[in-house]
Amino acid sequence: MKIVLLNFIGFLLILCSCKNEAKKETSNEVTNVKEISFYTSDSIQIFGDLYELDKKGKTILLFHQGGSNARGEYAPIIPNLIEKGYNILAIDQRVGGQYYGSYNRTLANIPTNSFGDGYGYCDAYNNLEGALDFIIDSGFSGAKIIWGSSYSASLAIQLANNRQNDINGVLAFSPASGGSMKDCLPDKYFETLKIPLILLKPPNEMESENSKLQFDLANKYSHQTYVPKNGVHGSSMLVKERVGSEVKDTWAIVLAFLEIIEKQ
Repeated sequence: MKIVLLNFIGFLLILCSCKNEAKKETSNEVTNVKEISFYTSDSIQIFGDLYELDKKGKTILLFHQGGSNARGEYAPIIPNLIEKGYNILAIDQRVGGQYYGSYNRTLANIPTNSFGDGYGYCDAYNNLEGALDFIIDSGFSGAKIIWGSSYSASLAIQLANNRQNDINGVLAFSPASGGSMKDCLPDKYFETLKIPLILLKPPNEMESENSKLQFDLANKYSHQTYVPKNGVHGSSMLVKERVGSEVKDTWAIVLAFLEIIEKQ
């Protein structure tokens, strides 16, 4: 009888431990996530998702690449950033699509859109600036970091240069270095940008002479650059399934850069 009682007590202890562990896991889940929208200076309604942990805490603003959208591109990335304690705002810019799944809510709500109706990559600049203003107007008072992918990486550098008093750092994944971005290339801002900046590009993109010159110019003005051993275009270089190999080293560089921003 005594042995049975001890076994029963042991079972209860294990059960309580499991429940506590379940509570611990649940506490790490983000429950305060909501869809938001705001209007740009030219009256385009921009849709996005706000992951709020603490308005006094640090916030990252995520901007997707061409042909994509916030949910599709950043679904595998956002949980890692939330785990590090960041509020997140991820928006659908007016130039995007269904790449990586989901769909672009902003485009879906514009009656006539896309390049055929006059929108180009550079026209999305006020989408990024509107996102920054939304976060400020919403009372987020901690450090603000902007994060761009492909064309939005170039626009993020421009925004960081223009709003240096409001932004604490910028990450630029595969920033454009020519072609259709010729009217809003980021290179001219490297000299005047004084807040922390890191540029990241995969090896195949560094075969381009424009990319090499861009990195050389960024290094000249003491900005960080990084070429992962393996990688793909844009922020997806942080997603193992998209790269086809481990991405721990790239994540380590990104997190180290974020820590540098926090210490400033």
